[in-house]
Amino acid sequence: MRVLIRGAGVAGLSLAFELRKRGAEVTLFEVGENLSGSASWLAGGMLAPWCERENAEEDVLVYGKSSVDWWANALPGTVSHHGTLVVAPPRDTAELNRFAGRTGGYEWLDGGGITALEPDLERRFSKGLFFPKEAHLDPRRALVELEETVSRLGVRTIFGSEEPSVDADFVANCIGMASKEKNLRAVRGEMLILHAPEVTLSRPVRMLHPRIPVYVVPRENNHFMVGATMIESADDGPVSVRSTMELLNAAYSLHPAFAEAKIIETGVGVRPAYADNLPRISFDGRVLSLNGFYRHGFLLAPHFAAQAAETLFQSSKEITLETHH
Repeated sequence: MRVLIRGAGVAGLSLAFELRKRGAEVTLFEVGENLSGSASWLAGGMLAPWCERENAEEDVLVYGKSSVDWWANALPGTVSHHGTLVVAPPRDTAELNRFAGRTGGYEWLDGGGITALEPDLERRFSKGLFFPKEAHLDPRRALVELEETVSRLGVRTIFGSEEPSVDADFVANCIGMASKEKNLRAVRGEMLILHAPEVTLSRPVRMLHPRIPVYVVPRENNHFMVGATMIESADDGPVSVRSTMELLNAAYSLHPAFAEAKIIETGVGVRPAYADNLPRISFDGRVLSLNGFYRHGFLLAPHFAAQAAETLFQSSKEITLETHH
């Protein structure tokens, strides 16, 4: 079976991996010169199904739980298994109770427990939630390594503005908002990358706030990704002043040393979402669509990519049977 995959974000790369694992001949095409053009490049990289359950469907937890092992097996050494810490400013501790009531898989921590996990947060928070089974990765490193992995497995990756002429049995569209589907909506997410030499964190920390909950995800060499807004908009223009201020204020509230941090990068990603904020696989003739990952690309791509690969192989068998009859 020969498949052309359009789009080398996390969905397209995960599908290439799953198809190649099953023996398909795969060509992966990405518009542009490299992997940095997709919304996946700007993701937080949190593998946090229990935390995401706070405002997502049960499916996000059910399908997302297996993603930690999937990434660890596909790309050994890229996943940090340190859990997630959730805190709130003293005036917003009620937000912790609300968060706890909508999810599971956590332990309550007092100030001493928080300090034991993150010494840099000593005496800053009196209560918190710890989700020990969660993990995180650097999405950029993961995308690059996954592309290198599928290439080693025999996937042909082509970058450029012109789609190659490929003799394929099926086409798989994993192109997000570029698909122009009528029932997809755009959700704008803004993020910052800060370099804060005086801050050390071992795991993602979510800072609850009634208006704009924010997460801070550690990267290498005291770099931190701070995100992300969720704005119902297809605008992919630069980060707004309001969002920048809110993200920076949240980082400063988490640790005052962020005031001395350098802003290394700002970024905007427009993420595709259906009405229920869950991904969908659709099939029309010999064209499969895998889309609608909203803010759950790295969390849900492994499950849906495996499901899409099975769908394609089943269709290939049915076409073979029809042909022989």
